[in-house]
Formats: sequence, structure tokens, C-alpha cells
Amino acid sequence: MVRAVRDSLGIKPGERLVLTVGGDAASKGGREVMTALATLGDQVPPWRYVCKVWPQERTTVQNALDLQLAQDLGIQDRVSFQTHQVSRNLMPYLLAACDIYAAPSRLEGFGMPQVEAGACGKPVIGIRAMAMLDTLVDGETALLAGVAQAITITETVLGPESGFEPGHKVVFSKPRVADYRADPGDIARYLQRLLNDPGLCARMGAAGRRRAVERYDYRVVARNLVAILSERQA
Repeated sequence: MVRAVRDSLGIKPGERLVLTVGGDAASKGGREVMTALATLGDQVPPWRYVCKVWPQERTTVQNALDLQLAQDLGIQDRVSFQTHQVSRNLMPYLLAACDIYAAPSRLEGFGMPQVEAGACGKPVIGIRAMAMLDTLVDGETALLAGVAQAITITETVLGPESGFEPGHKVVFSKPRVADYRADPGDIARYLQRLLNDPGLCARMGAAGRRRAVERYDYRVVARNLVAILSERQA
């Protein structure tokens, strides 16, 4: 099944597959990954970068911007955006089909795809920020790029979707971080290491699998939640 997935994505024998999954690629750090990949030249084996994104109006707009970036970087022939709908049952095979899961997300509440990639035995490239500091172990299950930029805002406008009247302005007493940008230089170094070292990929993937099973199996999470609730009721 994994080979069938790689074939369906157009991955040729000998090519290394870098994968990002998300509502759109940019929010998962896809533009930073492309910027990094464009610098690698012949320092790495042949690769393909696949972004699995969900078909929706905003994604269509973002895809066009991201594909333009790939063209500007000169890597458009090795980058593809997959927008077809797939079942949940296919996702483990898609993750298992990649060699490296790269998602140094700009904004991430938990990072479920990063954990799922680890559960599938894949090394992860993330960002040294947000929940990935808890769910991933830098140098063991993942390689975490440094933060190149933190985008802050002092106010925002909300509407009915957030329970406010249209055009409701919220002003923050202190600037809030809206999202992050991972360091493309770090990403490039990590991609070069992993693309050139299948053994390292295997070791990090195995460590990610162990951590996912030990900490994030739904039965483990359920037991921990019950224990927390029981303590609060005592």
C-alpha cells in the first residue's frame, strides 16, 4: 500500500519524499521548507516535496501563492500540491510513504500530524516553539528549527464567528504573538542531514514511534485524563 501511495504521487525509485500535511501548506511552514529545499542543490539525493492540503476556497488561493514561490525558487518541477479528498484510513499510509515529515508550523495548538508522523516511524522537522517543545524531542524524535521571526499584533477584528458583532475590535494590553517563522537555514541543514542519512531517519523514526505509543496512544491519554479528573473530584 505504501508503494502504491508513492506511485500515485509520482515518486520515482531513488527519490526521497518530503511531506507536509495541513489545511494549507503555508500555515505548516511549507514556504520555509521550500525556501530551504531550493538551497540544497546537488548536496542531497533526488527529492520531491508533496503538500497534502484540504480542498477549500482559502486553500486554493494559498496554493496559487505557494506554487508561485516554488516557481520563483526554480523548484516547481519537484513540488506538488495534492488537494483531493482522502479517507482517514489512508492517512497512515500517506505518512508512512514519506521519508521526512516537514512541518515547522507557523501556528500550532498541538501538532497532531507531527505526532502521527512519529507514530508512523518518520523523522520530523519542526520549530522550536509552541507545543512542539512538548510533543517532540529535539535531536531524538525530531529536529527543531529555530524561530527566525515572531509576528506580533496589538489588535485584531472579530465578528459573529467568534460571538461578537461584525467589526468588533479587540486591543491587547501587550502585543500578542500571532504566528512564527522558522529559520530556513536551520531547515536546510536538517533536510541535508536527513536526506543523506537513511540510518538517522530510521533511528529518529523509531524513537518517534516509541514516544507516540508511550504518551499519545488514546488508551494512555484516556487513563491519564481519568486520573486527573479523579484527583480533582477527590
